[in-house]
Amino acid sequence: MLLVPPQPSPLFTGNSFSDGSFRRLFRRSKVNSSSRLVAPTVAREVDDFTKYSGYVFELNKAEEDSLTEYNITKIAAFYQKKPLIVLRRLVQIGSTLGKWFAVRYMDTVNERADEMFKIRAAELRKILLQLGPAYVKIAQAISSRPDLIPPSYLDELSLLQDRITPFSSEVAFQIIEKELGMPIDVMFSEISPEPVAAASLGQVYQARLRSSGEVVAVKVQRPGVQSAISLDILILRYLAGLIRKAGRFNTDLQAVVDEWASSLFREMDYKQEARNGVRFRQLYGAIKDVVVPEMHMAETTQKVLTMQWLEGQKLAGVKDLYLVEVGVYCSFNQLLEYGFYHADPHPGNLLRTYDGKLAYLDFGMMGEFKQEYRDGFIEACLHLVNRDYSALAKDFVTLGLIPPTSDKAAVTEALTGVFRNAVDKGVRNVSFGDLLGDLGFTMYKFKFQIPSYFSLVIRSLAVLEGIAVGINPEYKVLGSTYPWIARKVLTDSSPKLKASLRALLYKDGQFRIDRLESLFSESLRAKTERTLIEKQNGGTDSKVVIKQILSFTLDAKGAFVREILLEEFAKGMDALGVATLNSVTSAVATRLQFSPSRPSSMTDEDITNLRNLQRLLLLISGLREDKNPSMVNGVSTSNEQMISLNGAPVSLQQFEAVLEFLPLLSVLPELPQDMQQQLLRLPADFAGKLASRVAARTLKRVFL
Repeated sequence: MLLVPPQPSPLFTGNSFSDGSFRRLFRRSKVNSSSRLVAPTVAREVDDFTKYSGYVFELNKAEEDSLTEYNITKIAAFYQKKPLIVLRRLVQIGSTLGKWFAVRYMDTVNERADEMFKIRAAELRKILLQLGPAYVKIAQAISSRPDLIPPSYLDELSLLQDRITPFSSEVAFQIIEKELGMPIDVMFSEISPEPVAAASLGQVYQARLRSSGEVVAVKVQRPGVQSAISLDILILRYLAGLIRKAGRFNTDLQAVVDEWASSLFREMDYKQEARNGVRFRQLYGAIKDVVVPEMHMAETTQKVLTMQWLEGQKLAGVKDLYLVEVGVYCSFNQLLEYGFYHADPHPGNLLRTYDGKLAYLDFGMMGEFKQEYRDGFIEACLHLVNRDYSALAKDFVTLGLIPPTSDKAAVTEALTGVFRNAVDKGVRNVSFGDLLGDLGFTMYKFKFQIPSYFSLVIRSLAVLEGIAVGINPEYKVLGSTYPWIARKVLTDSSPKLKASLRALLYKDGQFRIDRLESLFSESLRAKTERTLIEKQNGGTDSKVVIKQILSFTLDAKGAFVREILLEEFAKGMDALGVATLNSVTSAVATRLQFSPSRPSSMTDEDITNLRNLQRLLLLISGLREDKNPSMVNGVSTSNEQMISLNGAPVSLQQFEAVLEFLPLLSVLPELPQDMQQQLLRLPADFAGKLASRVAARTLKRVFL
């Protein structure tokens, strides 16, 4: 909402205003026998909302006050007493939208659809402006998806984000004085005579606080928005009920409308928006290169909001891949770390400041994502990426997307069909929008529901991907978010996520190292440093990778994964000891001309553990083994060959490649002191696990 022209230029003339020069911007008039400052008379066309829908908000103060909170029962009772207004509104909506669709149909019939495309897009934008904020809000969400709507419509609907015709400044200044309870020149030493930006719910002025001299943004609520939105929500909710019955939808469409309406009403309470901004700043303001404006609570009321002034350009209008990644990281924190998220991140609310930072604006529409749902969402992403569709079906029950009584086997089969092709392309190529589209038929068949809480989450992610697609058509928000999900799963202390990680890495007691490799590999893509992001596609220095992996595993948050690694290293070293002993015994027997035979002490489990050890060493060394685990020097090896190749000890055959990377252990002195101390404790922990493993093997041989 808060946007300034591309070039930073002062909106005030001169450094400061004296009382006299300030007053020269205004004329005096008598209102209720009191002297006040009002904006100068400017010949300007009345905004379309007031012109065409002004009858909707012709209410007295008592009636306005009764519509300050979203309560559908009260709203229905209120408009039951005003049937003529309801009827007039229905006729207006039906006639304007109906006429537009009819004209579009005739364009198609007359084969003029392409020729009239741009004209019809402009007409639709004007119709939405006439109908008011509720319809503008819907259009704003659509305009954030350039991959879903034609460019002509995108251009027109994008104008609804912050370039709506403003209402009278005289009215706006009267609202400021009434809400703040003092003359405008007592509060501000300067204020722009006209708004610098106008949106669906309000418009913004630049001003300077007289008390501190700070430049601030003053947002004033558009008159009549509460009554107009109340009536439109009542109508939309009724239509949602009809559509659900006619289409036999499983989702409670009225509940979805209620969730959206509740967020709209919260957005119209500017004191609540200021509190949201304060909380958002506390949670995310410290993230590198993220800027959240400071709220001025003393100068804020339900209809007037005063905040720190920020300047910049729309994020969607600049090609800054780094800030897109910063936005993804911030969104990850919002949705999956703290659960308090910006539910209206359209391009008008995201700026690139002139010093290259990402600024968040407009905190009216916020959402809460409960911990149980956050964990469920993370697990669903993990199971999707790892193609565990049976577990994904259970996740959908946890998230409330399908009823607990659904046939899990049938749902699993359906999800496999829906997601297999998308996931086979790799997590970096999975489009969130495409996944939602592919789910359509399955959702209907298995009575999927969209819980009311989830509608805002979906909208937030879809809008974020839409903004990113506008910068980079190949961008995938899930692919960019998954590295942070992988890192969280590897480091989170939540018992539920720890259990999920162990279930992901082990099946029937067997360690699935490929999944750990995948999690490590993806977690290393989670970068917020500008230089790292710019070099992301060009590869990463192996020394940097080793340092990242060691820092990750030695950190206090990596304790759970560190225990798993130590356990698997102990298994591998135990198997390596057996393999080396077998090789030496075989070599001695051959030299003494004994008849060699295959050692019986090397089990299939030992061979698997040996392979895992090799891959773990490569992983910790900053390498990703791309060869088949049964490939040694490019030659396929059977289990028997894995024990000894050409008579040489298996330890030398399998691990000679690792020796090439031992010099990179020079990164150890660069680690923080606490991590170096943790590294010194590892040998003792490892020795304990290895001793237990060897003792168990010895007892097994003696007694079994």
